[in-house]
Amino acid sequence: MKSKSDRYGAVAITLHWLTAILIPVLLISGFRAAQSVDPAAKAAILRFHIPVAIAVLVLTLLRLAWWFMIDRRPEHVAGTKVWEARLASAIHYTLYLIVLGLLVTGVGIVLDSGAAPAILGRPGAVLPNFELYPPRFLHGALAKLLIALVLTHVIAALSHHFIRRDGLLWRMWYGG
Repeated sequence: MKSKSDRYGAVAITLHWLTAILIPVLLISGFRAAQSVDPAAKAAILRFHIPVAIAVLVLTLLRLAWWFMIDRRPEHVAGTKVWEARLASAIHYTLYLIVLGLLVTGVGIVLDSGAAPAILGRPGAVLPNFELYPPRFLHGALAKLLIALVLTHVIAALSHHFIRRDGLLWRMWYGG
């Protein structure tokens, strides 16, 4: 269940891959909602988007709790330079901060705009123009930053796997 000095444990692996599956779903649904001009379609997308966002939040909070209270991260693979280790840590923590920031700004959009009744499908409720509310800009900017950091994370992992061949990617998978 817990991590070892050279690999991640089952809990960390499960939390990582569940999050890795849900984040693209969340980003795609969020951008689809932002581009939708039909209020009914936008509300339907948001009814899907919001529970996925809550799931990602819960997974992220569980990951943070797991790392800070129960488990420890494996050591860096042999040959990792100090600057690489620091950059990797900075990207990981920034990913966590962005996910939390997206939740705060998402809640801010719904509260500021009063959109909850329309999102929940209350008859007669009108979905507002989210562009008019300040948290919307930051929410979109954070989503774009999340894409950039996720792509950086994936490229780095693939580089370790295919170029360096140092086994880093296998540390984040089940088995020995």
